[in-house]
Order: sequence, then structure tokens, then C-alpha cells
Amino acid sequence: MGMILDSDITDRYAVYNGDCMEVMPDFSDDSIHLSIYSPPFAGLYHYSSSERDLSNTRNYPEFLTQYGYIVSELHRITMPGRMTAVHCMDVPTGNSGGDALVDFPGDIIRLHAEVGFEYVARYAVWKEPLGVRNRTMSKGLTHKTVIDDSSRCTVASADYLLVFRKRGANPVPITHPTGLMDYYGERIPPTDVLKYRGWTGNQIENRYSQWIWRQYASAFWDDVRLGNVLPFRAARDSEDEKHVHPLQLDVIQRVLTLWSNPGEKVFTPFMGVGSEVYQAVKDRRLGVGVELKPSYYRQAIKNLGAVDTDDREAPDLFQDVGA
Repeated sequence: MGMILDSDITDRYAVYNGDCMEVMPDFSDDSIHLSIYSPPFAGLYHYSSSERDLSNTRNYPEFLTQYGYIVSELHRITMPGRMTAVHCMDVPTGNSGGDALVDFPGDIIRLHAEVGFEYVARYAVWKEPLGVRNRTMSKGLTHKTVIDDSSRCTVASADYLLVFRKRGANPVPITHPTGLMDYYGERIPPTDVLKYRGWTGNQIENRYSQWIWRQYASAFWDDVRLGNVLPFRAARDSEDEKHVHPLQLDVIQRVLTLWSNPGEKVFTPFMGVGSEVYQAVKDRRLGVGVELKPSYYRQAIKNLGAVDTDDREAPDLFQDVGA
């Protein structure tokens, strides 16, 4: 295996402090059931001073070239018929108000198509405009800009979840014999459907699972709890210019539910503070993650140590599932 600064390998997860392009080559072909991650946003955030950091490429075309190598390797290690899910957004070219946007999601789609992935879904995760303005200090989102010159207004861009499937027949179907068991979001399921949770009869009658599916099948996820994230502030250090809010656990849990079975391997090449691995372990999957930055890696280890004691959502849907 390539240069690894540190690692923590248990029977529930394997995480590495190193460069994902040095770790992935040692993974077997077709060995990963699902991957989910947020790629470093070129030109928007700088996570570290490391020359290996993908966000430190000299320009956007160079970034896409380097990222393409990662996408190609992800394609190699993904099981046929299975998914990779990419969390991303449009990238603003500045912060002066009304700046042009880079179609980062479109470029991600093209990179995946080039290596053999099929583009199968795009979900938009809604974000509250004032919250985005307060976090990013974007001048284009201020009310003052509307008053002074609304041609310089911009949008509180949604996050996007792009889903790709590797061509080929899926050898292990992803099944839900009693339907979708738990809803992760801010809505409250109607009381008249709750009695159908875990329905073992004809699934046409499972109104609870059908209600959840309607929320998840929507292209616009406006029910994601934006604050349902892992602790991350301790991971900041003097190198950071900014820190992206970690991916919401609601989004990760939906991806895990829809595109993996319990016991399967879930991989993230850009682990950050460990959100994807944390939720994978909590949902009885095997989490595998790689993180380049030591401070993020250390925070991920702390977060993983809290899996069993954390009072976040701890659904009992696996109580009858064997190890």
C-alpha cells in the first residue's frame, strides 16, 4: 500500500490518513459496493498546503485532469451495477456579487461518462438563503444588493447529489423486503401511516414505506436537516481559509439505504471528519475512508469513537439482521 501516515482498522471500519490515489490501487477490482463523497471544490476551498491536495492544483483544467484519475480508479473498484454518489455544487468565480458560476456538476457528469459510469440521478438539496449568506458572506445574497443593483444578485445554490452506476449486471440485489424502515428528514410522517412500519404483508399495502419513498424519490430534497452533521470545528487549523460544512447525515443515510445492503463495503476517498464512514458503521455497513489532512483524520477517529454512544439517530431497523 502507498504511503500511509496513520490508519485505524477494525472489524467495522478501515480508515487511512494518506493520499487516496496511493491507497485505492491496493483495492481489488469490483470490491466496493458503494462510494459516497464530496470532492474538493477547485478554486473555492483550500483544505491544506499539501501539494497532494486536489484543491491545490494550479488551475481548473489541471484539477479536472487529476480528479479524472480518481474517478477512473473508483470505476475500477466499484462492483458492476453499483453506485457512486457525488456531493457537489456550482462553483462561484468570486465573491463580489453576481459573479459567474462554473458548472462543476456538469464537468463531474462528463468525467464519469468518460470512464464508463452511467449517470442515473441528480438530487438538489435545498439551502436556506440567509443561512448561506451568513456562512459565505456572499455579497450577491445581501438585500442591499437588491436595493443598489439587482443585476448583481446571485442564488443560494443548492447542493447536488449526483448518482452514477457502473455498467453491468448487479450480482447482489439491494432488497428491502419490509420496505423502507426509517425516514431521515425534518418532516413528521402522518400518524395514519406509522402502523405500517415494518409491514410484512403485501408491500403494495405498505403506506409507511411508500410515504418515505415519495420523499426520497423527489428530485428536490427540501426536507434535509441542514444542521444534522458531525462535529467538525475541532478539525480546523491555521492552514484553513474556510471549512465546508460536513455532508448532512440525512443525505448519507438515504444513499446508504437506497444503494447498499447491510454488511457491504462503503468507501469515501475524501473522508474529511468521517461523516460517510460514521453513518455507514451506524447503519451496519463496513466503512472505508481515506483522508489526506491529519487534523481532519484525527477528528474522524474521534467521531467514529462515538458511534455506539452518540445520541444521534440510532434506528433499530437492524435489530433482527445477523452480523
